[in-house]
Amino acid sequence: MSEKYLIAIDGGTQSTKVFIFDTKGNVISEGRQTLRPMQAPQVGWAEHPDDDLWDSLICACKEALSKFSGNVQDIIGVGLCTIRCCRAFLRKDGSLAYPVIDWMDPRAYGPFVFPEGVDDIAYATTTTGYMTHKLTGEFKDTAGNCIYYQWPTSPATWEWSDDDAFAHYNLSRSQMLELKMPGDILGHVTKKAAAATGIPEGIPVVATSNDKAVEALGTGLMVGNGGLLSLGTYTTAMVKDTGLIKNMANLEANAPQHYYPNFGCVPNVYLFEICKGIHRGMWTISWMSELLGGGIAMEAAKRGISPIQLLGDEAGQVPAGSEGLITVPDWLVTYADFKKGIMIGFDVRHGRAHMFRSLMEGIVLRLYNGFSDMCGETGVAPDRLIASGGGSKGGTFVQIIADVFGLPVERNTVEDAAGVGAAICAAVGTGIYHDFEAATNAMVHIRDVHQPNMENHALYMRMNDDVFRHITQVTDPLLEKAFPIFN
Repeated sequence: MSEKYLIAIDGGTQSTKVFIFDTKGNVISEGRQTLRPMQAPQVGWAEHPDDDLWDSLICACKEALSKFSGNVQDIIGVGLCTIRCCRAFLRKDGSLAYPVIDWMDPRAYGPFVFPEGVDDIAYATTTTGYMTHKLTGEFKDTAGNCIYYQWPTSPATWEWSDDDAFAHYNLSRSQMLELKMPGDILGHVTKKAAAATGIPEGIPVVATSNDKAVEALGTGLMVGNGGLLSLGTYTTAMVKDTGLIKNMANLEANAPQHYYPNFGCVPNVYLFEICKGIHRGMWTISWMSELLGGGIAMEAAKRGISPIQLLGDEAGQVPAGSEGLITVPDWLVTYADFKKGIMIGFDVRHGRAHMFRSLMEGIVLRLYNGFSDMCGETGVAPDRLIASGGGSKGGTFVQIIADVFGLPVERNTVEDAAGVGAAICAAVGTGIYHDFEAATNAMVHIRDVHQPNMENHALYMRMNDDVFRHITQVTDPLLEKAFPIFN
C-alpha cells in the first residue's frame, strides 16, 4: 500500500501557508504566499483587499504541489485552518459581498454592523466559512471558529444559540452557515476549486477550529499537562481545561477574571487563554532589530545569519536581568490609548545587546504574569511549556522563557504548529487515526528541550515581584498626562 498524504492549510494574518504532510507528521513539501497590505477605508479599519485570502491560497497550493514528488492521487484529505476573529459577508452564491474584515478591525467585535450601500448580503461568516465554500461549494463552517463571545453560539453545545443571542448580534438565523465539529468533513473539493488550486478533485475538506486552537493541537498541548506560549504577531499563553468547566451555560454568571475560555480543536474540549496577550509581540522584536541600525544587518550577512539571530546571540552573553535595564512591552495596547512602550534603567553598561535582551525579558515577564494569574484562577498547574511560533526559533529567547517560568520548554520539529494541527484534523477526519490523541502522538515530534537555570529564575522572580509588576502603576499616570500633548 502506498504512503498517503494530507494537505494542511494555515491561513494567517500575514501569509497563507500550505503544507503536504505524510501520515507520520513529516512535511513533504510546502508553499506560502504573502498577503497583500491591508486596506483602511477609515482610520483604524483593516480589510483584506479584493479576494486576497483565496488568491493567496491558490498560489501557496500551486507552490506546495509543484515541490511534491509523490503521487497526487495519494493525497486523501485537506485540513482547513484560517485566521480567527474575522468577519466575512457573502452573497447567495457564496462570493464576497464586501472585503473580509480582519481581527485588528474594531468592526470585527460586538454586534454586527453591515456595510453601508451593500444590499445583497445573504450570509455572515468567518474566514473558515468563506474558504470552505470556495473549496467545496458548501455553506458550512467549523464551530470552533465561531467563538461564543463573537458569534451567537452556545458555549455549552457548540451550536447556534437562541433568538435572543441573534438579536444581540444584529443577526438572523437564516444568515448563518451549518456548523461542524473539528474533525468532521465540511465537504469535498469541487472541480472548479481543483482547477484553481491543483488540489485533487473530490477529496474531503476537514474542519479544524480557530487558529490558536489549531496551533495548540499541533504543538501537542492537548496531550499531557503542558502550557503553550504562542509567540507570533499576537503573543499569548494557553492551557487545556482539565475539567473546571462543567456547565458552560453558567459561564457569564461566573465570569473569569484572568482568562477566557476558547473552543479547542478537539470536540467539546476547551482552552484557557490569558486575557491580555501582547499585540504585535514578535513584531516588536523585528522592529527593534531594524531600529538598532544597518550595521547589524551587514555584520549578520557576513556571518550568514539573520540580524535577529545575531542580536539574540549577543543578548545570550548578557546576564539575566540585563544589568538593570527593564522594558515594558506596551508598544501597541488596544485597551488604553495612552499606554506606551517603556525602557527604564539605562546606564553606561548598556548597549544594543542589553536593549534586545531587556525587550525579550519584558515580553516573557508579561506573559508569565498573565499565565500565573490564569493558572491561579483555574487551578491548572502545568509541568512543562511548549514554545510555538516565530519567537520559538531563537535559542536565547526560549532559554529566557525557561528561566522566567522555572519550567522546561519544548520546541517541536515542525515549527508551524497550526499546519500540524490542521494535518491532525485531516488525519482524524479521513480515518487515518481513530481519535485526536492517537493522531497527536503519531504526528507531533519534540525537537529539543530547554531546561531552566534556577538561579536565573530566582533573580527574575525578585525582579518581577519587587519591580516589574509595579512599573506601570507609576508610569501610567504620567503617560496619560502626556498623551493629549502629543496626540
